[in-house]
Amino acid sequence: MDRRQFFTGFANKSCSVSASMGPEFFTNAVFRTHENKEVRFYDDLIKDKQVVINFMYTRCEGSCPRTTATLVRAQELLKKRVGKDIFMYSFTIKPEEDDPAALKEYAQAHHVKPGWLFLTGSRHDLDTVRFRLASEHHPAIDLNQEQHTGMVRTINDSLNRWFMCPSQASVETIVETIRWCDMPRPLEERIRENAVIQARINKLQTLPTFLGSLRES
Repeated sequence: MDRRQFFTGFANKSCSVSASMGPEFFTNAVFRTHENKEVRFYDDLIKDKQVVINFMYTRCEGSCPRTTATLVRAQELLKKRVGKDIFMYSFTIKPEEDDPAALKEYAQAHHVKPGWLFLTGSRHDLDTVRFRLASEHHPAIDLNQEQHTGMVRTINDSLNRWFMCPSQASVETIVETIRWCDMPRPLEERIRENAVIQARINKLQTLPTFLGSLRES
């Protein structure tokens, strides 16, 4: 086989391996939303979606209100994408306090818009999801409810692409982290975009001030 056949052979073969880790990892535990609707964790919330997840509880007087306020601003910056190709989920870590009615009141108080769900469920299922998605890998922290993670997890299930960002980061940093999970844009689109940028550069008639002296040298 010559070099051309060797390298083009890879391009002609399709990959059939699924990127998703599936319900075996995520679980299909049943949760209830702040709209009092029953959902399955993987099938309804995660499968083939780009999601943003954090953990909180409604009576938290520490980081939770600040995190929620920051995510509200992130939702505004993402505009119509939330609920269309990005989905936001906040899971309570205190289901004994946070029934759907309490979560709904919390969501309304923070002016949360559609595309963002607050969820509750059994203690076992909530702990399982939290440990799998946002564990600190330190028993003293993971088992202490008062030390719940201060991180925002972003996952694109179809790509199995994961990122995590501190919840106290700037809203711009959180939004950029969420966008890192976006589906790659088609090559043709990127080529067109680069051509437009290059055309704008070619139209520049003057050099930046700090380079002006180069014309005289």
